[in-house]
Amino acid sequence: MASSITVPALGESVSEATVAKWFKAVGESVTSGEPLVELETDKVTVEVPAPASGVLAAIDAPAGSNVGVGALLGSVDAKAGSAPAPKPAAAAPAPAAAAPAVMPAAKRMVEENKLEAASIPATGKDGRLTKEDVVNHLEKKPAAAPVAALAPASSRAPQANEERVRMTRLRKRIAERLKEAQNTAAMLTTFNEVDMTALLALRNQYKDSFEKKHGVRIGFMSFFVKAAIVGLKEFPAVNGEIDGEDLVYKNHYDIGVAVGTPQGLVVPVVRNADQLSFSEVEKTIGELGKKARDGKLGLDDLTGGTFTISNGGVYGSLMSTPILNPPQSGILGMHKIQERPMVVNGQILARPMMYLALSYDHRIIDGREAVSFLVRVKECIEDPQRILLDI
Repeated sequence: MASSITVPALGESVSEATVAKWFKAVGESVTSGEPLVELETDKVTVEVPAPASGVLAAIDAPAGSNVGVGALLGSVDAKAGSAPAPKPAAAAPAPAAAAPAVMPAAKRMVEENKLEAASIPATGKDGRLTKEDVVNHLEKKPAAAPVAALAPASSRAPQANEERVRMTRLRKRIAERLKEAQNTAAMLTTFNEVDMTALLALRNQYKDSFEKKHGVRIGFMSFFVKAAIVGLKEFPAVNGEIDGEDLVYKNHYDIGVAVGTPQGLVVPVVRNADQLSFSEVEKTIGELGKKARDGKLGLDDLTGGTFTISNGGVYGSLMSTPILNPPQSGILGMHKIQERPMVVNGQILARPMMYLALSYDHRIIDGREAVSFLVRVKECIEDPQRILLDI
């Protein structure tokens, strides 16, 4: 009995995904609940489990295919049980004069690409030609002139020492959202600098006892999250957004923290950060960061943020202009701490300084509010007791 493998519900506003990779090949044994195929949406990756134990009978959507919710990905032959997986290489070749039975998707690809079905090795059940067989054949086949003609006229010829890879769905979505922010928002950036002396001293004084009590290291991010919340409460427009012709001011503080991963930049959200302690903020950020690097973030982790903080300093950035994360209206950029000569009470001293940047949507946030917000963050970091006293 064949059990279908279908695309599950992908979450709110997500209706399509790209098949990233299959973990099994046709003919291999599978166990019920075992991850079979990885789907990539424009927000997260999703693993689809085997619906039953048996043998992977067919792959109807090979890697690189775009599929909608409910689409057929493949099937598992439950009757095969734990029988030894047939090896495609051992299958008898189809007679040259006759084509093997062709599945609808494979037949369409054969006709569109003007191929000889009999010349393509078939690995499907009962010698049937699958869509994956055709895709594999096309990948090995030199590109024909009509395919090359599809490239833009301005595209330069590929060089021998270059590699061309297809953009992932996540990377394309990142590009779309960043361009959307530039095209939609009246985006400006204001800068300031913060003396990290007091915060570094506080961190060094309590880091051991903090970790011993809470089981997590005290970092800079929890202080910046808390400092930002002080500023957001005082200047609510920075925590707002534009919805059509309405201005939406939010009285909750869900702070997005940008995380770099091998797949691209993602922004998981620390929910109700104003209600969390410093240790809870640090733990939440650590957990979200691990999930991001492991590709385990869910849609709930990535949606609904009201304000974002990005720390380019971890990569050595001295100064940058962060891009808004729509529909949010503000993003705070942290940077590398670097000792610089500063005049303090008439004396020139070496101080650990960090440049701060606030990019904001001028349609909802005035320059006065943006500058004042950044000054408030600076004051809270230079005198951390302000955060506890909310002043």
